[in-house]
Amino acid sequence: MITILYFGVLKQQLNTEREEINWSGGTGSELLALLNSRGGEWAQYLNTQYIFRLVINKKISSWNDIIPDNAEVGFLPPVTGG
Repeated sequence: MITILYFGVLKQQLNTEREEINWSGGTGSELLALLNSRGGEWAQYLNTQYIFRLVINKKISSWNDIIPDNAEVGFLPPVTGG
């Protein structure tokens, strides 16, 4: 089981700020592919246009890093400002 946190525009577009999913292990890229397979908004917004960084257990991570069981994973969108 892992916990996924969504921030900023992702939280708004996916209409959720967190979820828990069963996770059998794998990389950040594999998690992203799994979530994209849901289709709809998930496939539309979970891509590099809307995700700036992957965070695993509060540490900026690469898409090839392994996500351990019981991890907290965050998808950070690009920051905009004026």
